[in-house]
Amino acid sequence: MANFQVNKTFQEINERIRQGKAVVVTAEEMVGIVRKKGAVKAAKTVDVVTTGTFSPMCSSGAFLNIGHTKPGIKTAKVWLNGVPTYAGLAAVDCYIGATEPREDDPLNKIYPGEFLYGGGHVLHDLVAGKTILLKAEAYGTHCYPKKFIEKRITIKDLPFAQLCNPRNAYQNYNCAVNLTDKTIFTYMGTLKPRMGNANYCTSGQLSPLFNDPYYKTMGIGTRIFLGGSSGYIIGPGTQHNPNVKRGSNGVPRAPAGTLMVMGDLKHMSPRWLVGVSMLGYGCSLAVGLGVPIPILNEEMARHTGIGDDEIITQVVDYGRAYPKGNAECIKEVTYAELKSGTIEINGKLVKTAPLSSYVRAREISQILKKWISSGEFLLGEPQELLPS
Repeated sequence: MANFQVNKTFQEINERIRQGKAVVVTAEEMVGIVRKKGAVKAAKTVDVVTTGTFSPMCSSGAFLNIGHTKPGIKTAKVWLNGVPTYAGLAAVDCYIGATEPREDDPLNKIYPGEFLYGGGHVLHDLVAGKTILLKAEAYGTHCYPKKFIEKRITIKDLPFAQLCNPRNAYQNYNCAVNLTDKTIFTYMGTLKPRMGNANYCTSGQLSPLFNDPYYKTMGIGTRIFLGGSSGYIIGPGTQHNPNVKRGSNGVPRAPAGTLMVMGDLKHMSPRWLVGVSMLGYGCSLAVGLGVPIPILNEEMARHTGIGDDEIITQVVDYGRAYPKGNAECIKEVTYAELKSGTIEINGKLVKTAPLSSYVRAREISQILKKWISSGEFLLGEPQELLPS
C-alpha cells in the first residue's frame, strides 16, 4: 500500500454507509473543501464524492428479449416503432442501437439524411411506459416455424430489457468550432462559419472520469447511477485511450478514457434516458450517469478537488481538420472559460454552448449523495480496474 497519511478501504467506507455515518459530498462541493482544508484533511473528513453527467452518448443501446410465441419464432429481422434492431442473436433476442434511425422516417423522405426518430427515442418511449409497435420476420425452421409477428407491446411485456452502452462518459472531449465559410452539422451540434460558435459536451468538474483521472477506483463491478437507477461499469468503453497528454494534476487534456456500462432498463426513468435528434447528423440518446468516488486516501481527495479552472480541453476545427481524421488542436481552454460563455481564439471572442446539461449533472450528483447518505446505495468494489 502506498505511504499515504490516510488509508481507507471500500469495506470500511461501506460499513460507514450502513451505519449512516458516511460523509458524502458532491464533486462540486469537494472543490471548495480541498481548497480550504487541503487534501489530507479532506480525505480524513470525506468518505465519498459523487459525480454526474447528462449528455448525448451515441454509443448506447439495449439488449431485449421480446418473448417466445406459439408456435415459436427465430427472429431474423426485428423492428420497434419502425427502427431496425440487430437480431443476429438467439431466437427472440435483439439489440437496438441509439443512433439507428426509423426506416420510414417522414423527415428523411423530405430531407435525405435527416431523421426525427431513432433507437434512442424507442428506449425513451419504453422506459416512459409507452406502447411500441413490434414487427419481426423469420425464415422458419422445424423448431421455430413461425415466420412473422406484429403486435403492440410495452416494456412490461418484455421478459428481459438490459441497457448496455459500449461507450459512455467520455473523459474530456473536444471543443468544436468551424473555420470554413459554410455552416456544418455534426454530432457536436450546428457549427456556424468562421468560428461563429464553439460547442463542448462535458460537465467539467462534475464529470465522473475527471474525478478519477487514473481510474484507481473504477472498473468491472463499480456501481453507478445510470438512467435514473443503479447500474454497473462492466469494462473500459470502446475507444478507451488513457495514453494522452495530461496536465500536472493528472487530468487528460484531450479525449481519453470511456466507460462500458449496463443496467436494468425496466427500472430506469424517461427523465434520464432521452431520445435526441441532431440536425444534419441523426439520432442519439442523452444518458444520465454518475459514479461515486470513494476517498481512499489524500490522492483521491486531491483528484476530486480539481475545479473547472484546472481542467483543460482542446479546441478543434470540425470544418476542415475533423473530416480528414486530423483533429489538430487550435488552442487549449479551461472549462471555466467555456462555462463563462465566451472564449478568445486568435483575437476573436467566440460564444460557447454546452451539449451537456450541468444542471442535470448537478442533480445526478445530488441524487447519488442522497442514496448513499441514506444507506440505500453501497459502493461496488471493482474486480478489475480500468486500463490506465
